[in-house]
Amino acid sequence: MEINREKSIVFMGTPDFAVGILQAMMDAGCRIVGVVTTPDKPSGRGLKVNRSAVKEFLLQREAATGEKMPLLQPVSLKDPEFIETLQSWHADLFVVVAFRMLPKIVWGMPPMGTFNLHASLLPQYRGAAPINWAIINGDTRTGVTTFFLDEHIDTGAIIRQSETEIGPDENVGSLHDRLMEIGCQLVCESIDAIFKGEVTPLPQPEIEDLRPAPKLNRETGLLNWKDSAQHLHNLIRGLSPYPGAHSLLHAGGKEQDVKIYAAQPVAQKNPVDVAPGTISSDGKTYFRVQCGSDALDILELQMPGKKRLTIREFLAGWRPTEAFFE
Repeated sequence: MEINREKSIVFMGTPDFAVGILQAMMDAGCRIVGVVTTPDKPSGRGLKVNRSAVKEFLLQREAATGEKMPLLQPVSLKDPEFIETLQSWHADLFVVVAFRMLPKIVWGMPPMGTFNLHASLLPQYRGAAPINWAIINGDTRTGVTTFFLDEHIDTGAIIRQSETEIGPDENVGSLHDRLMEIGCQLVCESIDAIFKGEVTPLPQPEIEDLRPAPKLNRETGLLNWKDSAQHLHNLIRGLSPYPGAHSLLHAGGKEQDVKIYAAQPVAQKNPVDVAPGTISSDGKTYFRVQCGSDALDILELQMPGKKRLTIREFLAGWRPTEAFFE
C-alpha cells in the first residue's frame, strides 16, 4: 500500500501496542512529522526514569538510523506551549493509539480529523482494557476499530473494523499481539482511505447490552473459588501474562498471595462436602482446585518473590501437609 506522502500525520501513543502501529505506519511510507507520548516518570526505590514504550522505540530508531523524530511529552494536553508546537507541525491528520483522552482543542486541530485505533469491536468494550475484558467475559470474537474522536470516550463515528476469533484457551498476551498485527493493517487502510476521500464515517450502533472495559485493578484479579471453573479460567487467561490473577494460598502454616497464569477446567461432579478452594494433587503432575462448579487444574503459577513455574516445576519442590485457597 502506497500512502500519500504529501499529507502529514502526527502520531500519539504510549505502550507496546502503539509501537507496533507506529512502526507499520513508517513502513507504509506515512509522512509522520511528530510524535506525542506521555512524560517520563521516576519509578522504584532508585527513582529510575521510566520512559514510554513509544519513546524507547524512537530513541532506539534514532541510535540505529541517526534520524531524530520530533517528540512532545506534555504534562497537560491544554498547555499553551504544547498547543502552539502542535499547530506549528501543520499536520493534516492525527492518529491516536492507546494514549490519553484528548481535549477538543487538540483532536479538532487537523483539517482531516483525528482518529483512534481501539482494540474492540465498538461500541462494545469502550474503556481502558478492552482486550482483557473480552477474554474475561468469555467472548469468542473480538477485533479492532478505527473511529474519529469526539467529545466522549470511544464513541465517535466508525471508519473501519476488522474481526478475529478468540481461542478457547488464548490469553491476553497472544490476543494483544494478534490484534496489534490486525490493527497495523487497519490503521494504514484507514489513513489511505481518509487521504483519498473515500471514508463515510458511520455512527456507532445503539446496543442495549453494552459491555464496558474499565481499568484493571488488584480486586479485578482476585479469584473467587465459589465461581465456576470456566469463569475462573476466563479470568486467569484474561489477566495473563499481566497483571496476573491471584489468590491467597494457605499452606504449611503460611498465607501467601499466589499469582496464577494458566489453568484448565476439569468437568466433574462436585462433592457436596468439599469446599471451594480445596486442593487435591498427586504431588507430581496435577494441582487441582475445587470451584463452585467443576474444578480447575492449575498449570502455571508464581509464589511471592519467586519466578513463574509450570505446575510440574512447582510440585517438585512443594510438600505441605495441608493446603487450600481462600
